[in-house]
Amino acid sequence: MAGGGQGRVAVIGASGYGGLQTIRLLQDHPSLTVTFLGGERSAGRRWSSICSFLPLPDDPVVQSADAERIAEAADYAVLSLPNGLACQLAPELLQRGVRVVDLSADFRYRSLEQWSQVYGQEANRLSRDDSDLCRKAVYGLPEWHGPAIAEARLVAAPGCFPTASLLPLLPFLKQGLIDTDGIVIDAKTGTSGGGRVPKETMLLAEASESIAPYGVIGHRHTSEIEQMAREVAGQDVRLQFTAHLVPMVRGLLSTVYARLRDPGLTAEDCTTVLDAVYRHHHCVSVLPVGTYPATKWARHTNRALVSVQVDTRTGQMILMSAIDNLIKGQAGQGVQCLNLMHGLPPETGLPLQSFYP
Repeated sequence: MAGGGQGRVAVIGASGYGGLQTIRLLQDHPSLTVTFLGGERSAGRRWSSICSFLPLPDDPVVQSADAERIAEAADYAVLSLPNGLACQLAPELLQRGVRVVDLSADFRYRSLEQWSQVYGQEANRLSRDDSDLCRKAVYGLPEWHGPAIAEARLVAAPGCFPTASLLPLLPFLKQGLIDTDGIVIDAKTGTSGGGRVPKETMLLAEASESIAPYGVIGHRHTSEIEQMAREVAGQDVRLQFTAHLVPMVRGLLSTVYARLRDPGLTAEDCTTVLDAVYRHHHCVSVLPVGTYPATKWARHTNRALVSVQVDTRTGQMILMSAIDNLIKGQAGQGVQCLNLMHGLPPETGLPLQSFYP
């Protein structure tokens, strides 16, 4: 798959939802080109036999994820793999000079011990000794870690729930405007967040015409959100996070409740805070007071739509954020990181306007 782009990208886990979105986003990219498709179950098959709806030039064969072959074909690798697999491939790629963006959770935690506690099932079948890589990996939230991402060899792209929840929350933690305890996050996502591998709860008969909470206590993304929140706030942050599955394919809405330290702050004041932080970040749009985001507005885009309201009766601030969980919440954010690593503006080649409805 030769192309005119200056940056050569390998997509590993190409036929999963994250891989598919990455390939689609890079098809029209002015400076990055997909030059290697990797997979496990799909290895050895022509692309057209797997994803005929997304034709690629020369109908390439999906190859096994061999680090040597990947290094010969690519400068960057996007790893869209189940948790516990990227950590086995990434060190080999890094040794060969390939810069890595990992869409899984394998390197999101600064501490390997904490990852092992949160992802116990994966940790039990692995014998990881890459704590140094975990410390060096850059958490791939471009609006907050842009300069570090640009220089990074290994980027750990955030999960979709943390992305949608942290973007509106972090500015207020940074400014010390809210209490660091009592924060509650109520988030709802579509079924594509569960990946492409069949699962009973994602069947149409199970998910349609229903909404259900899951991972109510100890959801894996809770500690990931707390880690970044603690880093920005400069102190410990304990929050309550509840995820819900809703009967739609893509989209994620996060509603965050926090208590203002200054009860005199208005929604207009809080909107000004968001505007000041994200004024130059084209993938985040701050909505006017009284306009609340809908997932359909962000569908098929790499934009996060954020809004804030203040309940003067209770002293609570309500933050709202809508994203496409597969784009800004996964593959699009990965491409944002690739752009920064390649010396490009982070929004390069990414869709920012939705097709409505």
